Amino acid sequence: MLMQTNPGSVVNLEVTDGNKFQYLFIAFVASIQGFSYCRPVISIDATHLKGKYRGVLFTTVCHDANQQIFPLAIGRVKDVFGENPALVIVSDRHRSILSAVEEAFPRAFHGICIYHLLNNLKTKFKSKNKELEQHYIVAAKAYNLQEFHVLFYTLCSAVPGAKEYLESVGLDRWTRSHVPCRRYNIITTNISESFNAVLVKVRELPITAFVNEVRLLCQRWFQQRRTKANGCSSRMSMDVENKLEERRDRAQTMDVRFKFFFVQKTQYDPYDLCSLYYTREFWCETYRGVIQPIPHISSWVVPPPISTFQLNPPDVRTVAGRRRKRRLPSMENKTL
Repeated sequence: MLMQTNPGSVVNLEVTDGNKFQYLFIAFVASIQGFSYCRPVISIDATHLKGKYRGVLFTTVCHDANQQIFPLAIGRVKDVFGENPALVIVSDRHRSILSAVEEAFPRAFHGICIYHLLNNLKTKFKSKNKELEQHYIVAAKAYNLQEFHVLFYTLCSAVPGAKEYLESVGLDRWTRSHVPCRRYNIITTNISESFNAVLVKVRELPITAFVNEVRLLCQRWFQQRRTKANGCSSRMSMDVENKLEERRDRAQTMDVRFKFFFVQKTQYDPYDLCSLYYTREFWCETYRGVIQPIPHISSWVVPPPISTFQLNPPDVRTVAGRRRKRRLPSMENKTL
């Protein structure tokens, strides 16, 4: 029914030999079309479902021009967004995500969330040293190689063995200075974790109710943000305009010749230095698509192959007692 009301959407249901539920993938056509106007950097994260049959939820999101979460897909990772040589995937180092990304996006560059890697670093070397965290974060965010090498040397001197470990991960996967493509400002999976936090209550529902709640959420976001983008009168999105204004004001208090002074003296337009992905035009195009509602079940027209199909629940061992809704703290969290 979702594909009937939203033609072009992708819904993929996989079952076992006994017609038992295994995987589900959903990408709304509005999200597929809108992604063309977003920065080609995707954040992927996984979280646990809390319903009777449990399971794992994969969420795939990115940033729109206004720096807000743009939902792309839910369910098992699958490539439905076309070939893009500039595509970048950001995730943690969980094996299931690594294998899924390699299968779905074999040509995309796969970066690592710097905070997840920091937690792994603390766990491996059993360190609670605040200097470790400070040196690591600054080194990861360094823009040029000279600055990075100085900071990286300081980090490795403070933690013996860190150099070999971080180099084995790949310097290009967690540092700005070595990345071979554009990651923009997306160096963590914070947007995925924020989206999962929005769904924290919904994850307790049965899968059909869960999917419907996600559709309602995306439908509401698209409508609200479409209205906001169409009402914007500036050349850039509201968030970017505010940041430009803040940096103009900050530059005027500096003694050094900041970029905006250079731009003004050489009579260049500051907006020419901004990517098209931050413009009002791209913001509006991102939310041009509409996620249509699902009609009442009494008006559904379901073809026979689907109407007669019996979907069985997955095989899940039932644990005695009340289901846990909060996860136990991991070793990574204990080291924070």
